[in-house]
Amino acid sequence: MHKTIALFNHKGGVSKTTTTFNLGWMLAEKGHRVVMIDTDPQCNLTGLVLDYDTSQEFDAFYSQHPNANLRTALAPAFESQPKPIETVECVEVRDRPGLFLVPGHVNLSEYEVTLGIAQELSGSLQALKNLPGAFHFFVEKVATANTADYVLVDMSPSLGAMNQNFLMTSDCFLVPTAPDYFSVMAIDSLASILPKWIEWAKKAAEAETLKSASYPFPKPGLKFLGTVIQRYRPRKGKAAAGFQTWIDQINARVRDRFVPALTRYGGTFLPATYKAAGIDPQAGYCLAEIADFNSLITASQNHQTPVFALTETMLGHVGTVLTQDIENRDRFRKTFDELADRVVALSKHA
Repeated sequence: MHKTIALFNHKGGVSKTTTTFNLGWMLAEKGHRVVMIDTDPQCNLTGLVLDYDTSQEFDAFYSQHPNANLRTALAPAFESQPKPIETVECVEVRDRPGLFLVPGHVNLSEYEVTLGIAQELSGSLQALKNLPGAFHFFVEKVATANTADYVLVDMSPSLGAMNQNFLMTSDCFLVPTAPDYFSVMAIDSLASILPKWIEWAKKAAEAETLKSASYPFPKPGLKFLGTVIQRYRPRKGKAAAGFQTWIDQINARVRDRFVPALTRYGGTFLPATYKAAGIDPQAGYCLAEIADFNSLITASQNHQTPVFALTETMLGHVGTVLTQDIENRDRFRKTFDELADRVVALSKHA
């Protein structure tokens, strides 16, 4: 039985895509089968895996593989096509067996308004009843087809209807953050918004119209895994003082506001469950602190390979620079290894 894990924060620039890719790679390296789904219309994860960065390259991919993307997969529901939702042919990630991608599509956002109307649970829902459960139905199909242990959902930075749907039909979620003022504010915002989304999902699951739909909306059971704090400058092996201040504030807001708000709606595990996974609830539910990749990021992007999996040849340096690169690479390997283990330990309870 697979677990669907969403990576969500409505603040941009917090490395959701990079975390999705690196976590997926590490889980696959540990022997799990992983499907990553790019739900962001900007398609950053798709571009990273396929090494695309221009619209012409994406157009060529869609032309050559017209059915291998999320928008086409959901089209039977959103465009009332006379065929059921099926799985799609995933892209196998190069050099990482067991890791697959459902490519995104730049026009996926065209479905946003229609889904928003369907999710109002109003009297007009009858004609749109198949939409709220469509994404979940597709995830089940693609997970089964690829015998996946984990489905990682890379989400866009928004609070729109599609993100509401993707998150509420997931088993659990991570919140990537960066050590800055806006991430602190984002945590406060989510503490207010997510309980409302959970309440909506409970009502949707009980709506008779959605129960009888071709793609029934599932009973929600979303659980918070924790945060990942990244993109800070280290100093002597720790976050520099200015960054540490924001890290402490994020951890405090998660502990004192975010988790209590979710707990009231059943959105968290028991404290003992977090502790058993090596996470101290009193410290703020942070699964990993990840420093800037610095010089390693260029090699990582050039080779479509996580920083922790770069070979000496990929690093492209010699002498003391290579030695330093290897030390940094191995440090990131340890960090992502621990992150993956914690995700596995927690998600089995979802």
